[in-house]
Amino acid sequence: MSRPRRPDPQPLATNDVHIAIAGTVAWAVALAVLLVVGLPSDERWWLWVCAVGIGCGLFAIWYIPRLQAARARLVAERAAERDAKSNT
Repeated sequence: MSRPRRPDPQPLATNDVHIAIAGTVAWAVALAVLLVVGLPSDERWWLWVCAVGIGCGLFAIWYIPRLQAARARLVAERAAERDAKSNT
């Protein structure tokens, strides 16, 4: 006989914007270190890797709040539809 399955725990609340900021800062620090240390000419592509990391991080900082707001709106709309159906 198998034991009954416990319900899944609620997802943890995280601040995704802070995570994106930390990653962006890490890429910026890496870029600064590479600029200070200097690279051989055949290894300069690492500078572009850091620049793209910073660009992606800035996009994430802009996009994450909009994504979370859209998800919250969708949940509210679905709840309103469910309430409207249950009241009829």
